[in-house]
Amino acid sequence: MFRSLRRALCVAAAALLLPLAGVQSAGAAVAPGAGYWHTSGRQILDAAGQPVRIAGINWFGFETGNYVVHGLWSRDYKSMIDQMKSLGYNTIRLPYSDDIFKSGTVPNSIDFSSGKNAGLQGLNSLQVMDKLVSYAGQDGLKVILDRHRPDAGGQSALWYTSAVPESTWITDLKALAARYAGQDTVIGIDLHNEPHDPACWGCGDTATDWRLAAQRAGNAVLSVNPDLLIFVEGVQTYAGVSGWWGGNLMGAGQYPVQLNVANRVVYSAHDYATSVAQQSWFSDPSFPDNMPGVWDKYWGYLFKQNIAPVWVGEFGTTLASTVDQKWLAALVTYLRPTSTYGADSISWTFWSWNPNSGDTGGILKDDWATVDTVKDGYLASVKAPGFPSTGGGGGGGSGSAAACGATYTVSSDWGSGFNADVKVTNTGTTAIKSWQVTWTWSGTQQVTNMWNATYTQSGATVTAVNAGHNGAIAVGGSASFGFGGAPGGGGTPTVTCTAT
Repeated sequence: MFRSLRRALCVAAAALLLPLAGVQSAGAAVAPGAGYWHTSGRQILDAAGQPVRIAGINWFGFETGNYVVHGLWSRDYKSMIDQMKSLGYNTIRLPYSDDIFKSGTVPNSIDFSSGKNAGLQGLNSLQVMDKLVSYAGQDGLKVILDRHRPDAGGQSALWYTSAVPESTWITDLKALAARYAGQDTVIGIDLHNEPHDPACWGCGDTATDWRLAAQRAGNAVLSVNPDLLIFVEGVQTYAGVSGWWGGNLMGAGQYPVQLNVANRVVYSAHDYATSVAQQSWFSDPSFPDNMPGVWDKYWGYLFKQNIAPVWVGEFGTTLASTVDQKWLAALVTYLRPTSTYGADSISWTFWSWNPNSGDTGGILKDDWATVDTVKDGYLASVKAPGFPSTGGGGGGGSGSAAACGATYTVSSDWGSGFNADVKVTNTGTTAIKSWQVTWTWSGTQQVTNMWNATYTQSGATVTAVNAGHNGAIAVGGSASFGFGGAPGGGGTPTVTCTAT
């Protein structure tokens, strides 16, 4: 029931800069995710009332003594965000501590050599955060800000400490809410990370009742930015039943968080495996078949009973043990596959992007560039489409027709898998700014990885969208992307191409 603190092992590594920026498909005037979001029952809806699914990643560091996201000692921040997008993550959870609001706080461990992290030099932590938010929005990613710790020294059981009182917590939350007012890349704030004993839920003691504190803080945030979602984590113990820190929402049904602005609360659970700590359910003879019942009890009932949306804000593992592998497979199934349920599913952000999380590792390996494809592969079925870009767009076109064609070529096929290349050609009479290629396989093929484009797959249908560096094509020019898939033997499908 207790988690070890994740300490950063800041080992610099050579960066592999991957130009994989994803751009949301143009032509979808009402693409899901535009504008600010709100809730309705168990769903999160965009400004147009369309359901959306958060399928994201945690990128930590602002909450540590580096006062900035980790890995910038190896890579450029834009290449990191581009790679997140290319892998199909649509949201970034950014942990921070209240230290970043102090005037003397200076971010450190950023490499500015060879043009890396241009534009960050001389900025304070909040200004660096501004840059990350802006670029994430251009890439069609959303951001959730997570008050992870009161200071860089470590996590706290309650939302306040003797050094960082509740008044400071609320003042800083309001400052963030006001800072990003009008910037719908930031969809909400996670009020405090992993409340745990002696924090309670519904006990009525203002010094320890996390539910009441969340109402005070949530209303304060909404008083300066009423458009934000308010993400509220659970506690450790309710009615004598204990679980993960922040992972126990058993009391939320009877004692809901009630805010002055309706349809803003999203409940957040954290769930981990044995690489973090042992729990009784891992040794149950029926494991992993017992796990849906465990999740139902602690937080899943909120979704299943249509009470409120649930976002699993953290879950992760090193995958070193068979138990952990079974746990992750079971949890992904419980979250509901996007291909079957669409956005009527449980939202999530995996812990973590960083490889230097001591008890879980990350999606990136220790070189801060190579993807752990096994770990990332577990999440494939619950990834979800990206969102419209919230900045960086150009002006209007000339009105000439934009058109493109695409050719699909299998470059190698070894039975259990294959590689293919797709060439996109501008067949119109004007330069195009972006393109989208779609095809449907006749078999059970699945994309396993893709380069120089981003993709979504629903059943047998794949939609690939240009990366940031190859969307613009002159008349008669071309761009290419490639991908790996499995199984082989799928033949060559008919492809369609649309351009703007």
